Amino acid sequence: MNLVLQFLSVKAINMKYVTRVTQKAVSKACSFFVFVALIAVCLPVFSQTEPAKHLVYEGTEGVGKGKHIVFLAGDHEYRGEQTLPMLARILAKHHGFKCTVLFSVDKKTGNIVPGSSYMPGTEALKDADLCVVFLRFQNFPDEQMQPIVDYMDRAGPIVGLRTSTHAFKIPKDSKYAKYDHRFGDDYKGGFGRQVLGETWAGHYGKNHQMSTRLDIVESQKNHPILIGVEDPWTVCGGYWTNPMPDSTVLAMTQPLATMKKGSEPAAGKKPCPNSWIRSYSGKNGATGRVFTTTSGASEDLRDDGFRRMLVNACFWAASMEGDIKAENNVAMVGPYNPSTFKMNSSYYVGVKPLDMAGWDTPIMNAKLPLKVRKPTPKKTPKKKPSPQR
Repeated sequence: MNLVLQFLSVKAINMKYVTRVTQKAVSKACSFFVFVALIAVCLPVFSQTEPAKHLVYEGTEGVGKGKHIVFLAGDHEYRGEQTLPMLARILAKHHGFKCTVLFSVDKKTGNIVPGSSYMPGTEALKDADLCVVFLRFQNFPDEQMQPIVDYMDRAGPIVGLRTSTHAFKIPKDSKYAKYDHRFGDDYKGGFGRQVLGETWAGHYGKNHQMSTRLDIVESQKNHPILIGVEDPWTVCGGYWTNPMPDSTVLAMTQPLATMKKGSEPAAGKKPCPNSWIRSYSGKNGATGRVFTTTSGASEDLRDDGFRRMLVNACFWAASMEGDIKAENNVAMVGPYNPSTFKMNSSYYVGVKPLDMAGWDTPIMNAKLPLKVRKPTPKKTPKKKPSPQR
């Protein structure tokens, strides 16, 4: 009998042990499967090679609600990466637009690098109601250029600033070669000439020495884009332009003798077109509205008259001219710290697009260092060997 009881006792102990072991095994198995499931869910996020994220300002109320504007910021000099996010904020906060701002960035870090020819997110143009362009000499990868081409094929409306007349610099063997600013043949002048109305023609008014007064064309003073616009003036020097014959010029560039608003015209500098409108053709007979200005540096946006003209131009290009009012709010939204423009330098270093998210973050953080361009070393001329005597 004792032997039987001992046997049953040992059996019970073994069963308890087996149960505990089984429970632990099941627990570990469950943990493993949960881990695997989490990996399966998160792996697409972790495996993304694209570190850059997109800056979106979502308006909540106003006449622009339900409309989507995409901004392309990628020039080397005039700080379009500062101009466009502030313009986007104004249109979103005060007027209700959804504004997506895309930047040329460093492929590895996602930091904004003006003019890098790498701009993730251009697929946002698929449902855009307007595209605002501030580019210079860009040559995007196929997957980034194609959405821009698709947008033009449907003749989406475009607002082009400053260097966008020479937005693209594309090799002749590329399938996008015709958009290059030097292109000839049946698409002479590329994107700049054929879409915006003018390609790169040259400086007219010295940067940092001559500011620019925008003289409104008398016959166009009642145009919707000029409603409420008074004494527009910009810091950057002028470009010499001769827009396509089908363009309607709204304002003229008048180079001034100094960098001060209200100074006298520069000697020998007659006016030339600064801002104009036209339309361009896409595929299947579609046409799109275009507004172009050769001003637009980040410091230019501080001028109330010029800033209002840009906001009005966005309304007009999006076929919303009926909503343009002299009293429309065009005030800055949040801190604005534009840096003085310089070629391939003077931009804030280490900025990511989402650093400017929200209404109150600075555009941009003035505590950050500015890019300093390394001086080009001077070549020492080779001495000619003395003639033998």
